[in-house]
Amino acid sequence: MMSLAIGTEYFLFGGAGVVTLLAFTAFILAPAIGAYGRTWEKATAVLLSLFVLLVLVLVGVAIGVLIVYYWPQITETLPGI
Repeated sequence: MMSLAIGTEYFLFGGAGVVTLLAFTAFILAPAIGAYGRTWEKATAVLLSLFVLLVLVLVGVAIGVLIVYYWPQITETLPGI
């Protein structure tokens, strides 16, 4: 039987993802749902909040890709890194 080893970074990134989702739920989703009374308004608030989450994730991924792509130029500009 093979042993499956999971690196520490997976636990760290997984934990960061869970904390991020909890913060999103507590600080963005719950107030958006609580601000409306009708069911269709709450459903719309959930969809718009998920759209905002998706855009924030995509912006983060785009910034990460740009950092990886331009890393040689970044290290030349900031030699202490």
